[in-house]
Amino acid sequence: MTTTETRAVTVGDKATEHTFGPLTITDIVRYAGASGDMNPLHHDEAAAKAAGFAGIFSIGMFQAGLLATFAANWLGAENVRRFTTRFKEQVWPGDTLTCTGEVTDVHAGDGGSTVEITLTCTRQTGGVAIDGSAEFWLPGPETAEIVRSYT
Repeated sequence: MTTTETRAVTVGDKATEHTFGPLTITDIVRYAGASGDMNPLHHDEAAAKAAGFAGIFSIGMFQAGLLATFAANWLGAENVRRFTTRFKEQVWPGDTLTCTGEVTDVHAGDGGSTVEITLTCTRQTGGVAIDGSAEFWLPGPETAEIVRSYT
């Protein structure tokens, strides 16, 4: 469930972190099917091991999708103007991912504000699975005014 809180967004604001998982093989395979990426490294244990991996692992775009969902739930999907990510560490079945975000810049103008944020998706080990950034345009008289979070 998403709730809406209205207040000014300022540099240094942080989103309420959100945790996904533990991820299951079913989660990974369902994403593979939905995305059309049926590379056997993501659903066939024997193929993954034959390629030198410990087992199947998640598709990087799955974590990117979770991070994008987190950001959109925070500042509104309708307000997204740019979203980028960088894959840093593999994600395995059983991993729990925690998404965090922080406002790094706010520019007011044209009836709203452009808000720059940094985003991080961290495994339970402390390793960063992916990081990224995004730009949102938030309507409001002089400062950004929409903040959403999971409850």
